Amino acid sequence: MTKVALLGGGSFSTALAILVGNKGLDASIFARNASVREDINNNHKNSKYLNDVILPDLVKAYDNIEETIEDSDYIILGVPSSHIREICSNSKKYIKPHQVIINVAKGIQEKPVKRLSEVIHEVLPENPVVVLSGPSHAEEVAVNIPTTVVVSSENMKYANKVQDLFMTDNFRVYTNDDLLGVEIGGAVKNIIALAAGIADGIGYGDNSKAALMTRGMHEIMRIGTKMGGKIATFSGLTGMGDLIVTCTSMHSRNRKAGILIGQGIPVQEALSQIGTVEGASACHAFYTLSKKINVEMPITEVLYKVLFGNLSPKNAVIELMCRDKKNEIYEIY
Repeated sequence: MTKVALLGGGSFSTALAILVGNKGLDASIFARNASVREDINNNHKNSKYLNDVILPDLVKAYDNIEETIEDSDYIILGVPSSHIREICSNSKKYIKPHQVIINVAKGIQEKPVKRLSEVIHEVLPENPVVVLSGPSHAEEVAVNIPTTVVVSSENMKYANKVQDLFMTDNFRVYTNDDLLGVEIGGAVKNIIALAAGIADGIGYGDNSKAALMTRGMHEIMRIGTKMGGKIATFSGLTGMGDLIVTCTSMHSRNRKAGILIGQGIPVQEALSQIGTVEGASACHAFYTLSKKINVEMPITEVLYKVLFGNLSPKNAVIELMCRDKKNEIYEIY
């Protein structure tokens, strides 16, 4: 029987474990937090992250990586992007070449700037890597709310296998052979969501949100195509789809952190309150990269000044609104 291992005991790992467990597959979760492990194994819940959602009996939690991934066919990396290299390195001696690595983190390595699939390939060069992205809040996936995502890989044979692994009546999986575009779309949208949250926190309305999302989509396409992604990818699930859900939902940690910053909470305090905020590290990485490869990203630039400089949120808006006049439709490439 197909076995799935999940490295990380957070909300999305648990939601995917529920999904495959409901399909009759063994799902083993490596969770560092002892209370999370006990809750999963004794109560069939992960109350810390998913409240009262009941987990299938086939979902088990373990306290060591070796036991978690033993005999598994698929290994899901369910940790923040900043921990991808570490979890791969810690797992390397136990992983077999046939095991398919599935990354669900939506971010980027900051120093040096690398896509997460590149990081995984560096540490685990013999393993096929598949990336899952798209608008998919764990809180909704866990309770079977209809959701649609996309998977990609350098070898699409494995993307097709992962498509079959996850596909259900309520979880629709598309394939896309533009791996770079899928990863860039998933990472940059977090920047825009953080900015959108700041606008919400200041008290701005629908007009402001629509402007940020629309012009933010332009930034995603501009940097994405410059790096080699396909423009059609960014109008799909990993671009526009994920941008919509991350900018508008209170499930979004990026938006929630932005709201706190917009309300006047100091940046570091706001980020600490929320926990993992992928948009902050992505902003640092893509601001640096945009300057290096000469790509205009005005929202990213002013957000960088708010997060890592002394620019106030309201002055950031003024800076954006008072830029030189432009024609809306100009060359993206």
